[in-house]
Amino acid sequence: MTTPTPAPKRLTRSTTDKWLGGVCGGLAQYTGVDANLIRLITVVLVVVGVGTTLLVYLAAWLLMPQAQEPSPWTPPTTDGPPAPQPPSA
Repeated sequence: MTTPTPAPKRLTRSTTDKWLGGVCGGLAQYTGVDANLIRLITVVLVVVGVGTTLLVYLAAWLLMPQAQEPSPWTPPTTDGPPAPQPPSA
């Protein structure tokens, strides 16, 4: 009996953990590293003068697809009787 293999991880921009475009948040979700560490490294590389860092960030913002929005929460269904109505005043 074979077990199903999980879907491969996709590199996407984060919709929940983002400051600008979600690139650092998406990279953090993909690698399992803290997003703030990736943001710090990105800012340090831009400030130090590695100009390609900003270009790579902008290219990633344009090329990386946005992650799927999580479905909105719906209340659980119950099998029991409906709750009684509150008394009217």
